[in-house]
Amino acid sequence: MKAQYDVVVIGGGPAGLAAALAAEENGAKSVCILERAKVLGGILQQCIHNGFGLHVFKEELTGPEYAERFINRLAGTNIEVLTGAMVLGFLADRTIFVMQRENGYMTIKAGAIVLTMGCRERTRGALGIPGTRPAGVLTAGAAQLYMNIEGYTIGKRVVILGSGDIGLIMARRLTLEGAEVLGVYEVLPYPGGLNRNIVQCLNDYDIPLYLSHTVADIRGDKRVEQIVVAKVDEKRQVVPGTEKEIDCDTLLLSVGLIPENELSRQAGVVIDPRTSGPVVFENMETSIPGVFASGNVVHVHDLVDYVTAEGQRAGANAAKYVLRAGAESAAKTVQVKNGKGVRYTVPQQIRPDQVEKSVEVFFRSTEIFKDVTISVNSGGSLIAHFSREHMAPGEMEKIILPKAFLEKIGGELEVSVTKEEAV
Repeated sequence: MKAQYDVVVIGGGPAGLAAALAAEENGAKSVCILERAKVLGGILQQCIHNGFGLHVFKEELTGPEYAERFINRLAGTNIEVLTGAMVLGFLADRTIFVMQRENGYMTIKAGAIVLTMGCRERTRGALGIPGTRPAGVLTAGAAQLYMNIEGYTIGKRVVILGSGDIGLIMARRLTLEGAEVLGVYEVLPYPGGLNRNIVQCLNDYDIPLYLSHTVADIRGDKRVEQIVVAKVDEKRQVVPGTEKEIDCDTLLLSVGLIPENELSRQAGVVIDPRTSGPVVFENMETSIPGVFASGNVVHVHDLVDYVTAEGQRAGANAAKYVLRAGAESAAKTVQVKNGKGVRYTVPQQIRPDQVEKSVEVFFRSTEIFKDVTISVNSGGSLIAHFSREHMAPGEMEKIILPKAFLEKIGGELEVSVTKEEAV
């Protein structure tokens, strides 16, 4: 290991691999990936189902196959990889503190840092579900790890709370392994995952989906024996008299993902409360100059293809930052706000004079919409609009704003959904 690198990538998942390769391709002389697991690939290594790579490779791959495509590319580069490396923290001057079994405690200086730590699952503790604390309550991702990596069977009669994509995929996986999935219960009035997963993982296997439902109680001694589900009202409160007891031995939680930003907060990176990820500029740079971020550490994505593209953008711009020896002063910064019907936007800030041709703005809707217009306004004036036949919170949206538009507007723009026809 060197004491200094042009670009250091923290995290060796899909965003980190893409960022490291893009950094070297764009002129970074020395690039290092720090990964706390024993192998590269991140969460992809336990995602043995197909459906990855449709945008990047124009074919369907499993998670490990997708990761392997990028890992194999490292062999033809000078990128250094340190696995089993726990990053303890980093400073605004881009000094990184790392602990690893073989090398012990290390201090590494970086010309630029790319944060790609991914995200984690929301647990039972975050939900406050009442009841006892028996075995058999797992997050969907943990169940996926046990089954696909460790080779364990996690249960025979399973209930899933939450309709996130991992939970939907595990409903199918459990069914294929002989377990009985008794139902998927979602507290919201609409599904949380992609429509294709609703069809392929639930409908194709006759697994029922119950919207506006939650788990009101967990019962059991050493192992889950029974749960109580109930309908909820508009305020997500249990409707008395709707409780139903279900005998089961396993409860899977698929109730949302949270960007992994303990390191970011510790270093002083500004966090957006809407996404729980860093506030970023158009080039994926955070509030700390020379520190970039991409992938699920910024906002939770639907598709790994989008994570890869964002990683490539962050890595390329990290290399450019190093080559030009620091940040360039911007003539103005445009603040991107979320208006009616929009939950958040990424990036949150755009510097028009640093945009080459256009900027992609990603966002999620607050509810299901049909036949609506995405409006981009600045100073009360409409500067762009885009039509959509269907929008849902579980599916990330993207609009492209040309540089010519951005140069004409003032200090902020707002993205909103108009002609609202909520379903």
